[in-house]
Amino acid sequence: MTSPKKKPRTKPLPSEAKSPRPETDRRLRQADRLARVMRTLQLLLSRGRWNARDITAEQECSERTIYRDMQVLELAGIPIEFDQEDRCYRVRHDFRFPSLNVTEDEAIGQGTAAAVTTGPGLDINEGARPVLQKLAATSKEDIAQILSDAEELVSVLDLKLADHSRHTDIIRTVQWALVKHKQVTGTYRSPHEPDEVKLHLHPYRLCLIKQAWYLIARPDRDHAPRTYRVARFKTLRMLDANAQVPEDFDLKAYFGNAWAVYRGERSYDVEILFSKEAAATVTEGIWHHTQKVKRNKDGSVTLTFRVDGLNEIVRWILGWGSRARVIQPAELRDLIVAQLNESMRAYRA
Repeated sequence: MTSPKKKPRTKPLPSEAKSPRPETDRRLRQADRLARVMRTLQLLLSRGRWNARDITAEQECSERTIYRDMQVLELAGIPIEFDQEDRCYRVRHDFRFPSLNVTEDEAIGQGTAAAVTTGPGLDINEGARPVLQKLAATSKEDIAQILSDAEELVSVLDLKLADHSRHTDIIRTVQWALVKHKQVTGTYRSPHEPDEVKLHLHPYRLCLIKQAWYLIARPDRDHAPRTYRVARFKTLRMLDANAQVPEDFDLKAYFGNAWAVYRGERSYDVEILFSKEAAATVTEGIWHHTQKVKRNKDGSVTLTFRVDGLNEIVRWILGWGSRARVIQPAELRDLIVAQLNESMRAYRA
């Protein structure tokens, strides 16, 4: 006696009706939830007044989701309370996260950094303040007070830096491209070109030099990097292609003995005599890493430098007027005289 043949299955079993969610999808959802919970915690730690409705609008989710997120925070040991007077949620005022053992000197340094990065020209991103807030939330009361005092009592005024307030997106693009090792492309307006030029670059470094931010990058079709002033970029976006940056690139070797930003092809030994009236002021600062100072008996000082190129140092010398006199090289004296004669002609006109 033969057993009847089983008919082939045409419908999947209930367990097979829906394939299980891929592991990567599940992890992404968990990461998104964790990021939302952390953003909610950041809001509760800020100085603003956040109720459930405001947090919901900020996070673009439901109030029910926000209440669940606050429960997660409380389960993690972070006490959240509702302030009846201000009608908002806060982390309990006496709660402190596990301490990072920040020293008093480190606290002063971080508070100062938070103040400095708010200065015009240095405020190119959120700066050091978010880190300061997190440190204050996780530090003992005395350290938290030092962090607050250092930020409040230190000010940055009149730095004479270029105004980069309109270029924060450009700088942020450069920062992310450097971190992610990606190429960038955009339009650039050079004072030496009649029209904007299209650039495709491999970024090497972002540098604050003298008074402005500069990008050191290699054009896609060139073999050597160049220096670009960030404020001259009109547009810039990051590409998906990886940037090719030599592992042995040395920024100091790239600039060599340039006076500021642009390195000349020839090196010069520069000697400048400063009058007695200018001696104290000119020796207050280090103007170049090759600087040497010789104090003369009559109260004047002689400064010597080893400089690659002369065009940039000319402008600096002219700023000292009659209190500075070029001893050598003769080429530098000729450039100074030519500039002064041109100024005289302009005034006479």
